Amino acid sequence: MSERDLDTETVLSKPSFTIPGVLECFDPETKPVPVLFESPHSGDLYPDDFAYQVPLNELRQGEDAWVDELYAAAPAHGAFLIRALYPRVYIDPNRHPRDIDTQILDGEWPEKLVPTEKTRAGVGLIWRLVPSSKAIYARPLTVAETRARIDTYYHPYHEAIAQTLDRLQEMFGATWHVDCHSMPNIAHERAPDPGETRPDFAIGDRDGTTCSPMFTEFIVETLKGMGYDVRINHPYKGVELVRRHGDPVNRRNSVQVEINRRLYMDEATLEKNSGYNELRVNITKLVEAITDYAKSATV
Repeated sequence: MSERDLDTETVLSKPSFTIPGVLECFDPETKPVPVLFESPHSGDLYPDDFAYQVPLNELRQGEDAWVDELYAAAPAHGAFLIRALYPRVYIDPNRHPRDIDTQILDGEWPEKLVPTEKTRAGVGLIWRLVPSSKAIYARPLTVAETRARIDTYYHPYHEAIAQTLDRLQEMFGATWHVDCHSMPNIAHERAPDPGETRPDFAIGDRDGTTCSPMFTEFIVETLKGMGYDVRINHPYKGVELVRRHGDPVNRRNSVQVEINRRLYMDEATLEKNSGYNELRVNITKLVEAITDYAKSATV
């Protein structure tokens, strides 16, 4: 059983579409606006075939716990919300599908691979290491196992995003996609900023290539107006989700929003802390501001 099943504060309503164990989609509860929020790393349903060897509490350090709930008000403001149900350490939708670590495979991958610095750090498409640098698997994965994860979990998640954005662009002529994440307060040794204390929020648009600079600045100023410390493209610029779904030339805006975990939870236990409710109120204000921005931009 997931710990989520025991949480009485869950505020997400019944999803409009579900792929069991993979994802849930929530449609707008009021007049729709061209905005999609999605949480790719808050999943905590661990597949039966995972076969990990590290303690579960260490494996769960890869989760963006509670992020989906922080944005739960999105449908009430006319936006779509999608969340992954599986954990990112099993397969990470925020990586290129060929960003595969050959050290976890028992054979040769049949296509050309495109490993990145994420793979070299042990956190590529399928994670090899937990944040403490322990190996997740006691044996290599077969090519067939890896392919099954891509086909069953990775592709459906991206397809749900693409289909939603296609639908919104057809309706409104423009879209705003917010990729929702959380980050440790102190960067671990294999992070891009090892040992640094992170800001309250990091906004990533891959150096202005995935969304309008005006939209990025709007989010930054909205959060600063709430008293938060906010940085752009540091320590994270955004990875595959905004790269693939952002196309500002064609009015498709994708931005990554990282929340410092110390604002709302105990990073060791993943339990909500005393700051959770205040943050959820402020994230709801951010959701409302973004949906109002999109409405005014498509009038």
